[in-house]
Amino acid sequence: MSEFTPAMLTMIAATFLLAGTIKGITGMGLPTVAMGLLGSLISPATAAGLLLLPSFITNLLQLRGTTGLTRLCVRLWPMMVMIVAGTMLGSHWLATGSNHHTTLALGMALVVYAVWTLFAKPLYVGARLEVWLSPLIGLTTGLLTGGTGVFVIPAVPWLQSLGLEKDSLVQALGLSFTVSTFALAAGLGWHGALHTEAFGTSALAVIPAMLGMIGGQKLRQKISPQAFKRGFLVCLLLLGVEMIWRSL
Repeated sequence: MSEFTPAMLTMIAATFLLAGTIKGITGMGLPTVAMGLLGSLISPATAAGLLLLPSFITNLLQLRGTTGLTRLCVRLWPMMVMIVAGTMLGSHWLATGSNHHTTLALGMALVVYAVWTLFAKPLYVGARLEVWLSPLIGLTTGLLTGGTGVFVIPAVPWLQSLGLEKDSLVQALGLSFTVSTFALAAGLGWHGALHTEAFGTSALAVIPAMLGMIGGQKLRQKISPQAFKRGFLVCLLLLGVEMIWRSL
């Protein structure tokens, strides 16, 4: 694919270094940043293919050494199953849609996520509502994942509303992102949108993503994660607005 010029490869490496750093500091954000930045430079379908391996490997590291994962899987399996189903359906839009429409959808997803996280008050969902809403949240997350390559809406606010302890919440986010990554890879492959060169570049992108994540984890000890996260969300909001404006 001719779009992977030396200059583009440099941009890809820099993007994943930044995305990995943000994930190391905040525990999330790698696919969101990668799709937001790369989606403005190359086709969103190609950008989604590039993020698969860095996302998968960094999520595995996030889950490594944690306990209680089996209990979370039992609790969250309806949501996970519907994430897979929704992503397989939604990936048709990302794989076959025009760059104009997928860029617009990606920009809207970034804006919604940034505004919600910055301004929405924390919610709490009881066990009775969780049983009924969890599959719907999973399906919606999957459709948006398949259509935009962004995993966070509405999965992140939903998981934050379940009253999980800090370590369990990190586990749940890692589980959701890992399942979404698998499902997105399957969906893009199903629609013939995974290309050999993109897969090889995705493997190379693991290196800067890992370096960024390690550096971000060290930075987390020296800066305020909350202040950094607010600044990151404002940048994400501006990026989303720019993508929407460019698509109109």
